[in-house]
Amino acid sequence: MNNRFPTNSVGLVKPRIIHFEEPLELACGRILPHFDLVVETYGELNRAASNAVLICHALSGHHHAAGFHTPEDKKPGWWDEYIGPGKPIDTNRFYVVALNNIGGCHGSTGPRAINPATGKAWGRDFPPLRARDWVHSQSRLAAKLGISQWAAVVGGSLGGMNAMRWALEYPDRVRHCVAIASAMKLSAQNIAFNEIARRAIKSDPDFHNGDYLSHGTLPRNGLALARMIGHVTYLSDELMGTRFGRELRSGTFERGLDAPIEFQVESYLRHQGDSFSEIFDANTYLLMTKLLDYFDLAREYGDDPVAAFSHAQCKFLVVSFTTDWRFSPQRSREIVDALIAANKDVVYANIESDMGHDAFLLPNARYEGVFRAYMDNVAREAEQLVRNA
Repeated sequence: MNNRFPTNSVGLVKPRIIHFEEPLELACGRILPHFDLVVETYGELNRAASNAVLICHALSGHHHAAGFHTPEDKKPGWWDEYIGPGKPIDTNRFYVVALNNIGGCHGSTGPRAINPATGKAWGRDFPPLRARDWVHSQSRLAAKLGISQWAAVVGGSLGGMNAMRWALEYPDRVRHCVAIASAMKLSAQNIAFNEIARRAIKSDPDFHNGDYLSHGTLPRNGLALARMIGHVTYLSDELMGTRFGRELRSGTFERGLDAPIEFQVESYLRHQGDSFSEIFDANTYLLMTKLLDYFDLAREYGDDPVAAFSHAQCKFLVVSFTTDWRFSPQRSREIVDALIAANKDVVYANIESDMGHDAFLLPNARYEGVFRAYMDNVAREAEQLVRNA
């Protein structure tokens, strides 16, 4: 390992593209004739293939969950705080699989990929997706990697929805489901925020009804605004007050001076929006926010979450954060109540934090302790299966 990396880092990692030639029928009824998934793996699969952990990413996430792509990288993967040697998802004990889901814009088949029927990018014509489509594609990935059963499927936010869907679609192939800062379905307020963000993108003159690639444009302003809208909902009022308050970036309130005034929080949000618009695809953003809106774990079970979870066979860890108003603790308690009523094994922790929804990505001693203790039990089970093999 390069000496510049911390000892608890997975170090340099290299993504790979895994191709699937067999068609994938989607929940909408359309078919992907073939597809690619970009994947990173950390750690080693044991001889019983019992220690595999699937990492499910959130809305703007991707395959690069831990480590560094080059020695010059300034930042590691998006969940490096919790994946690595000695960390809660300990790569000395687990074989960790992180991927960019179909519909994504980081190399997996999505709106920027080539539509074989036209020879051009899918763009706005990419099929609508459901979380179950992600699960079915991930199931094929597991088979290709030689994994018949996940030790755990883990995700935060939208990733937690993905993880819960795994527990229902393939109940015998998941031993533990970890759903962090998640929900069984979006609230009306959440759907409203997503629609405002989508409208921001569609209102950009460079959007061209989703056909911007053929016009040689990108709806950067609309996408930046969408990200600003989303980002401000991921933070808590406490965090924004502590980090920014009413501090000025430039200008002054001094009488007699009319120089433009800019608050620190305004500058921060613009930076977040502008940076995001350079690396993310607008059609992917539309696609994934709709996937979020459509998600409803109990819809096909008579809107009864207890009936839904009665199909699960795995154990559960559910985590929420006190200042997360986008996916509030109430949403996690609904999950827990349904699991208990369905007579499932569940551990629940509501973590004190002033970080809002983003808390699941950030350092927190209590959160780390709960997460570590639970995953330690998962690892011991996996090691026992090796001894019994």
